[in-house]
Amino acid sequence: MIFSKKHVNYESEHTKFISELKKQHPEMDAGQVAGRALLWDKSPVSLDEQARTDESRLRQQAYPYQNKV
Repeated sequence: MIFSKKHVNYESEHTKFISELKKQHPEMDAGQVAGRALLWDKSPVSLDEQARTDESRLRQQAYPYQNKV
């Protein structure tokens, strides 16, 4: 694929906005990293702990409002 040379320096309005925002608030990057660590970066769970969690989970009947027969 061949790209035109006149579009190499193109920067969208969104990219300009984010760049300016990061210049005004340099602490945003650290906040993003901290938020990701809080929600997504979890330590691996051992197989024993995973099995114990699975065994302790309560089973729910398929239709919870039906009387148990």
